[in-house]
Amino acid sequence: MKAYIFPGQGAQFVGMGLDLYENHSIAQELFEQANDILGFSITDIMFEGTPEELKQTKVTQPAIFLHSVILSKVMGENFKPDMVAGHSLGEFSALVANGALNFEDGLQLVSQRALAMQKACELQESTMAAVLGLEDAVVEKICSEVSGIVVPANYNCPGQLVISGEVAAVNIACEKLKEAGARRALLLPVGGAFHSPLMESAREELAAAIENTNFSEPKCPIYQNVTTTAITVSNEVKGNLIAQLTAPVKWTQSVQNMVNDGAKSFVEVGPGKVLQGLVRKISKDVETSSGMVE
Repeated sequence: MKAYIFPGQGAQFVGMGLDLYENHSIAQELFEQANDILGFSITDIMFEGTPEELKQTKVTQPAIFLHSVILSKVMGENFKPDMVAGHSLGEFSALVANGALNFEDGLQLVSQRALAMQKACELQESTMAAVLGLEDAVVEKICSEVSGIVVPANYNCPGQLVISGEVAAVNIACEKLKEAGARRALLLPVGGAFHSPLMESAREELAAAIENTNFSEPKCPIYQNVTTTAITVSNEVKGNLIAQLTAPVKWTQSVQNMVNDGAKSFVEVGPGKVLQGLVRKISKDVETSSGMVE
């Protein structure tokens, strides 16, 4: 069985999507449509902007979504998923790719999500940190013992977990994690505490938008970050998408469940190869590749 996986924030690079735009009429059409929907030329920033411009959350999230979704459309007959999953933002790309959301609605939601998250980041100084070389349970225990808000946010692969929260609490947690034997516990260059309780205002804003958007039944199961199990009912999909903003991304557990349910091959659809690396660390028995076009 073949699983298609979609990356989240951090996979962006200047020039992303230009090859698709130049070589495929459907890509050109969708990129131009995106410029109209967003009200600014995201293609200018994606194709020839500066890394700083591309790093803005309100640009990064739609840019990665567009690259992933348009690549899946360009793949045409080669795009035949038995199951899909997306890492954080990538969940929206996965839902368009498997027919649960249409392109326009997906892009609108991603744009609203990015703006809501940006606003939440500005409400309180917060951050995230990558923790390498410790068992998940140890990281969870230390976070729970630190005063203030600091929580596990991304279970990326065994021995790699990202924590998220208030700046002071994250710094204290990093020191304690190093004392407990972490190989590294380093702050990430992000604007805020994604996938933590500090995103509650963004969750409320996005919930209203999601509730007012039409979702279809997915063509194949999606393994969502919150539940990690195969979801095929549109109402459950909506609820999990809303919960995702303040809940951890359980990528390790999702991939393990996909493998247990028969996935032998994982195809990453979007910029970069980050997810392929994580999948190989989660399961040595599967093949990984990038979504390619002829």
